[in-house]
This record gives sequence, structure tokens and C-alpha cells, in this order.
Amino acid sequence: MSDIVREMLPADAAAWDAFVAGHPDGTFCHRAGWKQVLETGAGQSCPYLLVERDGAIAGILPLSFRKSTLFGRAAISSMFAVYGGPIALDAAAMIALDKQAWALARAWGVDVLEYRTIAARHPNRPGWQVPEPKSATFKRAIEGDDDALLTAIPRKQRAVVRKALANGLVSDWSGDLDTFYKLYAYSVHGLGTPVFPKSLFRAFAETFAGDIDIQVVRDSQGSAVASLMSFYDADTVLPYYAGGSALARGLGAHDFMYFDLMKRARDKGRRYFDFGRSKIGSGPYAFKKNWGFEPTPLQYEYRVAPGARVPDLSPTSGKYKRMVDVWKRLPLWLANIAGPPVARHLG
Repeated sequence: MSDIVREMLPADAAAWDAFVAGHPDGTFCHRAGWKQVLETGAGQSCPYLLVERDGAIAGILPLSFRKSTLFGRAAISSMFAVYGGPIALDAAAMIALDKQAWALARAWGVDVLEYRTIAARHPNRPGWQVPEPKSATFKRAIEGDDDALLTAIPRKQRAVVRKALANGLVSDWSGDLDTFYKLYAYSVHGLGTPVFPKSLFRAFAETFAGDIDIQVVRDSQGSAVASLMSFYDADTVLPYYAGGSALARGLGAHDFMYFDLMKRARDKGRRYFDFGRSKIGSGPYAFKKNWGFEPTPLQYEYRVAPGARVPDLSPTSGKYKRMVDVWKRLPLWLANIAGPPVARHLG
């Protein structure tokens, strides 16, 4: 048995995705298309690694490199993803991927290698750190018919959803990327966050066509008030990027939007709703708990060079908090121009 670690080639994509689909730790974020999205949509460098054993794949590691004057250099598995890190058939393949990823990171002048794992795989190993989780993910089964879906929501939030359902809202599933992006950009500006490049979302839509939904919620007058980009995996829907206008909250547009997505995902044969990542203690974290979802802390892990430390890019810390405050005061048109070159390094 001879293991070879090499970069994924375009011809490997189908075998790569088959390996991900067959591995219990494989996620949508591990799929080969993510490389195309990051490279064409955000201009990142992504040496995706695989272990080849006797002509078959024995392990994979989606890797991305960030080189930013503002945020520094980083090696991440994987940028813009909730989940990541290597998945492999056995310890030998895992160790081979770790070794090669670290060698590439050091060659790039990177001091920290980040794996976005759900459960840490390298606890108590020299050079690795598993900080106290800062974020959690939320995943729950999608219950049967519409009444069952509603009943599964705790009483207080169920009343909010019922009210939203009575507001004359409808979902437009036509794939209106322009309207989605306009609402998304408006929302992140309100949070003081630079908006991701539109090219990123276009790359998602093109690369994962057939496994993606762009949902625009319209009010009774036909005006767009909320939007959502969601991904479909084998048995799971992942609502990923959301936006809303100033009218969204009063109409309960987000409550309607997520409930309508649950129904659509159920009708598509999906069994689970992955509400995604939120910072522990944040508003979105509380919102998802109100829907009856239990959080699973994300145990991201880091290999750190001697003398280096895990970076803190939290918008609530130090200079980044000041940047958030300044960004909120920028005119929306200016933020939408200045945001993408900055945000492409924030995934």
C-alpha cells in the first residue's frame, strides 16, 4: 500500500465528491466545487489535497490560502465555509494530509493552519490548539406535513411564524441573483460588515446549479423584502446567506422565509435543516434557539507555529470593532463599492 498526497485535478472532481458523499464526516462545504467558487468568486488560492492509495482516494483536504494586508495570511479549511478540515479513511491518510497542509502553509509564510471541524480531531497534540468554541451550528430533522412543521416550533416562535404567514408574503424561487444581492448588501451594511463580492454568489449559483436556491420574499405589493441563498446536500438543506430590507422585520419576512424553505426542502426530499453557524450569545444564536434548534458548539482547531497565536478577527474586538462602527456610517453606495475587495478575505 503506497499513499501519495497531491493536489486535486479537474479530472478528480467526481471521485472527490463521491468520497465526500460516502464519508460520515463529509459535508457540502467539502465538495470539490467549493474550490472553483473560492478561486473565481473571491480570487483565493486553493490547493485542494487528496491522498491517492492504489488508484483510489483515501482522504481529502479542501485548503484555501488568504493573503491580506489588513487581516494577514492564513491557511484555512475552508474559507467561506462553516465546516471543513480533512476527512480520511484512516489515521495514516489523515496524518499525511496534515503534514502536507502544514508544509504548504509554512512555505506560504503562514503561521496558523485552521480546520473548521465540528468536533476536534487533534486535541492534546503538540502544536495544535482547540480554543473554547465561539460559534455553534444548528441542525434538526424536518418534520412531516405543514402542521407538523409548525408544531415542531416552540409555542412563542410558532405564533410569530403564524402571524408572518398571514401577511400576504410569497416566495419567488426564480433565482433572482440581483435582487438577492441588493437585499444582502443592505443587511450586512447595517451590521457594519463589508459585503462579499457579487462574483462570489454568481460563482456559487453557477458551480452548484441544481443544488442551490435563491429565494426572494415579496410582500403583497410585489416588493422584495427578504432574500436567501440556500444549498442542498444529499439529505440536508443549508440556508446560508440571508438579507432583508427595512420592512422585513415588521412583516416577519425572515420567519416566513425560513418556514417556506423548510416546506420546499421537505418537498425536495431533504430530511434535515441546517440553520448554520452563529456566534454563541448573539442575536442570531438566540433566534435559532427560539425555533427549537439545539446548538452544537464548533470545535475549530488550529496548528500554530512556535511564537504565533490564533488570530482574533471578531468584529467585537479591538481595532475591528472600531472598523465596524466606521463602516456603519458609510453611505450604502460607497460601502458596496469598497466592501468586496475587503470582504473577499473575510470568509
